[in-house]
Amino acid sequence: MGFTDEQIYRYSRHIILPEVGGIGQEKLLDAKVLCLGAGGLGSPVLQYLAAAGVGNIGIVDFDVVEMSNLQRQVIHSSDNVGLKKTESAKRFIEKLNSDIKVTTYDERLSTANVKEIFQDWKIIVDGSDNFPTRYLVNDACVMFNKVNVHGSIFRFDGQVTVFKTRVGPCYRCLYPEPPPPSLAPSCQEAGVLGVLAGVIGTLQAVEVIKEIIGKGDQLIGKLLMYNALTVDHRKLNIRRDPSCPVCGDNPTIHKLIDYEHFCGVAPE
Repeated sequence: MGFTDEQIYRYSRHIILPEVGGIGQEKLLDAKVLCLGAGGLGSPVLQYLAAAGVGNIGIVDFDVVEMSNLQRQVIHSSDNVGLKKTESAKRFIEKLNSDIKVTTYDERLSTANVKEIFQDWKIIVDGSDNFPTRYLVNDACVMFNKVNVHGSIFRFDGQVTVFKTRVGPCYRCLYPEPPPPSLAPSCQEAGVLGVLAGVIGTLQAVEVIKEIIGKGDQLIGKLLMYNALTVDHRKLNIRRDPSCPVCGDNPTIHKLIDYEHFCGVAPE
């Protein structure tokens, strides 16, 4: 399979797993995964995918590292405050695993660039923190036939699921319309338990790896909900909506839309 001695040693705990083996590890090294956001969710996703040997990782983020990020965005450090998050995350990954090729996009995702950015990636990990981006990512994944590994966190609650075009429902089947802005405050406004990002982001990484190696039961058509305070977790079934305007039997949305106005958010 062409592994070097160093790779055999590095990935030995994967290779001895019957469900992964050399073939699975080779799939990981050949995989292409794009992570939207190098923040709270993106941090554990990027760390564990790089450690697992996912050979091609893309990072989309337009922000810079701030001191208030460090409570949950563990891929960054105090030394990198003021640095672009994409560059900070890339430096971490390259120190962790030299096998990984990292591609960065220092820009806000929009209808103007989403097709170009998504085209070379097979799996999209949505670690975004706002509804306009989530709806845009969903629609693009459906239209371009990409797997969307979705996660979200709010205060002490987290959710994770997998949207796979033509196999299960999409984000709009679960949330046809966004909540009003007054009911959807940001982490900056409402707060978030830092370690919750690690829990949900790690679960997203697990779902990505299972998709790559083709093993295990994926969260396609299922929403895993977790509350850190009560340690309650529930798994709900999500059905594909035949009348969904994007993935339904007769879709009415055929082109991508910037959703700031749709979601009641003023563009920055």
